[in-house]
Amino acid sequence: MTPEQTQDPAQATTLLTAKRFTVAFQGNPGSYGEIAALHALTSAGIAHSDLTPRGYPTFHEVARAVETGEADYGTLPVENSLMGAIHQTTDLLSETDLHVVGEVVVRVSHCLMALPGVKLEDVRRVVSQQPALDQCTGLIRKYSLQPVAWHDTAGSAKDLAARGARDEAAIASARAAELYGLEILEREVEDEPFNFTRFMVLARQEPAPSSAPHKTSLVFAVRHTPGFLVETLAELRGLNLSRIESRPRRDRAWSYLIYVDIEGPAQDPQVAQALAGVLRKASYAKIIGSYPRAMETVG
Repeated sequence: MTPEQTQDPAQATTLLTAKRFTVAFQGNPGSYGEIAALHALTSAGIAHSDLTPRGYPTFHEVARAVETGEADYGTLPVENSLMGAIHQTTDLLSETDLHVVGEVVVRVSHCLMALPGVKLEDVRRVVSQQPALDQCTGLIRKYSLQPVAWHDTAGSAKDLAARGARDEAAIASARAAELYGLEILEREVEDEPFNFTRFMVLARQEPAPSSAPHKTSLVFAVRHTPGFLVETLAELRGLNLSRIESRPRRDRAWSYLIYVDIEGPAQDPQVAQALAGVLRKASYAKIIGSYPRAMETVG
């Protein structure tokens, strides 16, 4: 019997803390994805020391690692408070058989970093992932830096340290600077302070029931009939929807999937009734997960 299937909470806690868990994330050590992975099981009372984060190059490889059992859990970013939804994850959630079992909200606090001894006035170029560069346009303009897009924030710091370029800086997390031996030239260089990324925690099995505040995530499609989408959404009346978004279907032109996050567990009678109503009306529907919602920000 796996920890997720254990019914007795005390026994579940004992089993959970008796082993280490591998948590897959996209990117390099020091990325915000790794920070999310280190906090993936906080709601289950699992300490950082019991987790082994493992980075993968792509979102699909993260999902595959969990599906094959190479990793126990995976974390993928689903939305950023400034940039909006991360569509690659949104699409993956509808395609995979994995369950969302939790969420982590990470405070994105960018640092400008360079090789030891490099002064800010020596820097000509700044490397980072494109969204991070877009979030630090004020800094880039202030110092007349040439932005260079990289595959990953932490990867830009890692590669800068390996190349030894003394006229470049990277934008990444403070953890990345520590891991790769870089010096932080400036902290909190993002344009807006309310920069947060929400990560979903994926697993092969549904989470054990708990009394923690929950979210329920649902994806559905409806027939292309006038008024039918409104009728389907009306099944959710009276519920607090924290997110609603449409995405083009990947298997049918000009057809869309609707993603909804509902405040409350799927077992709640009102939520259960609403879900049943959507399932009756929708041409396709899938409950992605009903899971404890993040109660604090990390990072």
